[in-house]
Amino acid sequence: MADDSPERKHEFTDGLYGWITHTDLASQDPAATKAWCAKVLGWTFKPPFAGPAGDIHLFTYSSQGGGGIRPLSGPEVPGSIPYIHVPDTAAAYARALEEGAEAMMSPTRVMEGVSVAIVRAPGGVPIGFSGP
Repeated sequence: MADDSPERKHEFTDGLYGWITHTDLASQDPAATKAWCAKVLGWTFKPPFAGPAGDIHLFTYSSQGGGGIRPLSGPEVPGSIPYIHVPDTAAAYARALEEGAEAMMSPTRVMEGVSVAIVRAPGGVPIGFSGP
């Protein structure tokens, strides 16, 4: 899902490498999940933007962490994927594969300054990488 519009730009923060700084929530009903998270968890949301399967609702829960709530994609089941802040998405993805992870999504640019990739770590756990 590439989005190169001028308002969609991100500058990475040094010093957070290795932290989970984004969590992707895949929901059967993103609007209901958003409303619940706002009321129960106190998360704040930016205006939604269009994604390939419907609106994506970006949220923050601190000055250094947040994520997005989005519709399910294909045969996916509801769940979450943590994204680890890395200095180089392609390098982190390649190293993960070298160390036994399974490819789920190769590095993909989502906006200026952000590329993401997803692997399935040994044991079956999906892990995302997010960085330049």
